[in-house]
Amino acid sequence: MTSWFAPGRINLIGEHTDYNDGFVLPCALAVGCTATVWSVGVGWTGTAEGSDAWTVRSVQQPDPVVVRRSGLDAADMQGVPEWSRYVLGALWLLADRGVDVPPLEVEVDSDVPSGAGLSSSAALVCSVARAVDAHLGLGLDDDALFALTRDVENDAVGAPTGGMDQLVSLRGEAGHALFCDMRSHATRSVPLDLGGSGLAVLVADTRAPHRHSDGEYGARRRGCEEAARRLGVPALRDVSADDLDAALERLDDEELRRYVRHVVTEDDRVLSVVRLLDEGRLADVGPLLTASHRSMRDDFRITVPEVDIAVDALLEAGALGARMTGGGFGGCVIGLVPVASVDAAGDAVRRAFADAGFGEPDLFTAEPSQGAHAVDG
Repeated sequence: MTSWFAPGRINLIGEHTDYNDGFVLPCALAVGCTATVWSVGVGWTGTAEGSDAWTVRSVQQPDPVVVRRSGLDAADMQGVPEWSRYVLGALWLLADRGVDVPPLEVEVDSDVPSGAGLSSSAALVCSVARAVDAHLGLGLDDDALFALTRDVENDAVGAPTGGMDQLVSLRGEAGHALFCDMRSHATRSVPLDLGGSGLAVLVADTRAPHRHSDGEYGARRRGCEEAARRLGVPALRDVSADDLDAALERLDDEELRRYVRHVVTEDDRVLSVVRLLDEGRLADVGPLLTASHRSMRDDFRITVPEVDIAVDALLEAGALGARMTGGGFGGCVIGLVPVASVDAAGDAVRRAFADAGFGEPDLFTAEPSQGAHAVDG
């Protein structure tokens, strides 16, 4: 039996920059998913039906999924529950790449809120990949594990992820954010000394439904790609902040101009935040977080009333900065708040939601935590 834990994440700054080959700055959370792997016949609890199969279970789901190894292919992946594709997809892709994956039973147990934009899916697939790698003694290195987990989401599940979530779930370090270059996938830990600065990252899960998120996400991505094509660059990452005004003058489509302005300024904000954190100036990050939110609201237009109201309430309650985190159209807001003001800031968000007729938000503080690691069993 082998068990591994992999965390969910928040993104401190860098939204919709990943698929533009840009920069992001997420950090791993304390919540995550634990995957436990057994070989059939060694402490196995299954049935004869699963003796030449892969059996996957979830503590959060009522029924196991059993798939015979010889019958699993890309078409079969669409016929099983979505949660199980993250597990079976890792096994299938390994087998498809020549690894002899024997009959296994895999159980997963997650405490990442689903649908909150905290990357429950990356926690799931990363915990499974690390547990299977360790259990079978495959010796996959960091790059191979990252490629496997990203391919599971892209190919087995059909989610067009850029890879940020998997990078931080695999490589996150306690007390640090992870600076990621999404072109090279190079990463570097950046100090995030909340305790030493007397600050906290307060997370408000607005529980707002992700309205039109799939179609709108795709439209933004296509728009960014079209803007890069018109500007003659490989990706919007290649337009610098100094070149922004000239680039905007070359575009006659106002929507594309807004997309370019957001991505270019957001990349620049990520780099500025990293410099400030390297210098130990965490409090100075606040205005950049707020500027990021305004850019998402006014230029990229991916916010909804719940997240805008939460941001405004946090700022009015004394947050140094606040922004939506995640792909948009719902999900979570983060605020950089003095520790002494956390309770008051949370109460302000609750009052603002009640006044607006919204449901009760879920509030908690985020601690930058360790990435995927083995669990003693």
